[in-house]
Amino acid sequence: MTRTIHFVSLGCAKNRVDTEVMLGVSDGAGWELVDDPARAETIVINTCGFIGPARQESIDTILEMARFKDEGACDKLVVAGCLAQRYVNELAVEMPEVDHFLGSSDMLRLREVLDERAGRILVGDPANWIVSASDPRRLTQRGHSAWVKIAEGCNRRCSFCAIPGIRGLQRSRPLADVVREVEALVAQGVVEICLVSQDTIAWGRDLPERPALDSLVASLAEVPGLRWLRLHYLYPESLSPGLVELLAGHPVVLPYVDMPLQHASDAMLRRMRRGHGGRRIHDLVERLRTRIPSLVFRTTFLVGHPGETEADFDELLALVRAAAFDHVGTFVYSHEEGTAAFAMTDLVPARIARGRASRLMTAQRRISRQRQRTLVGQEIEVLVEGPSDEHEALLDGRWWGQAPDVDGKVVLANGTGLPGELRRAVVTHATDYDLVADLLAPDGTRDAPPSWD
Repeated sequence: MTRTIHFVSLGCAKNRVDTEVMLGVSDGAGWELVDDPARAETIVINTCGFIGPARQESIDTILEMARFKDEGACDKLVVAGCLAQRYVNELAVEMPEVDHFLGSSDMLRLREVLDERAGRILVGDPANWIVSASDPRRLTQRGHSAWVKIAEGCNRRCSFCAIPGIRGLQRSRPLADVVREVEALVAQGVVEICLVSQDTIAWGRDLPERPALDSLVASLAEVPGLRWLRLHYLYPESLSPGLVELLAGHPVVLPYVDMPLQHASDAMLRRMRRGHGGRRIHDLVERLRTRIPSLVFRTTFLVGHPGETEADFDELLALVRAAAFDHVGTFVYSHEEGTAAFAMTDLVPARIARGRASRLMTAQRRISRQRQRTLVGQEIEVLVEGPSDEHEALLDGRWWGQAPDVDGKVVLANGTGLPGELRRAVVTHATDYDLVADLLAPDGTRDAPPSWD
């Protein structure tokens, strides 16, 4: 009889790729994927261990899934990913209900677990593996979109970040291997590729030929059938002229930049060990906005880092207001062992840090609302994702200025379309983060209203 398996994937898009590899492993072993954890004989949780709230979510999820060993069909509970990599010794003692632990680079070893030939702890050196085009994978994204990891690990030493200790140092995938994976994904019907890694701008620097990121982007953009190529997690340093030209003018490379800036104050950037000051950030944003007028800019900021003063935060708030970023995420500092900031004593009280995060997002919400409203009445290209959560007669989609999972969505109120189609639509309404639009027929007229029967 076919055995059943259920997966829970927590954390970032990079974790999603790792989960999709484990899904591919289970498919290859003949297991049936089930949505209901109560029906699963094996439950796999791919955890995040980056910061305190993520660790707590992972622990809560493990405990929630563990109850199916008593209440459901589960006879094997597997904890994988960053939390296991970072804290396996403690977890092995404190969570006897977990049958197997896999680290952040042990995704392929799930086969040993499924074949009943694995020990309890399978946590290896995080530098031992990076995903490749030959690894099995089952996609989980809607709308014929896929994340592609181009590197693993990170060589930077930002004061607040534990990633190098969890994921290891930078390991770039060879250009040809990434191209092979993208070609295979497009052959499966994928039309949007989102490139991701811990430090995307540094791709290739550890390879013998030391290729630059623009060479990879240019090669991927020529894959027949690929329609959208999107870049995530660029470090704020000078982008090469070749990369800027691709962002500005290539029809497949979206003029969308995801670049975590973290702060704007010289003092804070120095304490964060970011390797640059606020002037570089202002100059970079201005340069990109000037060269790429249609640019959509996503960034993230960290507030409450040890030593952050009200004056430092005011500088950050001033940057947010002046730059008018399209999408902003904000994180409150988490005091993480194994990081340089863990030895700092001038901690910002949690209440103050949370208040700063709230103030920053309030300012950004106003900016987002204004930018969204400028799209009302305009035609946009939308990737149809599928039925909407809002109503069964509606569709959800994204325009190219919205990345999957992290930005907003376009609710398609009029017209019909199939998942994976790229369609023209006219925006009719805007909220702070989402849009409402009507699909257009090929002749430019609005599609017929949906059936409400």
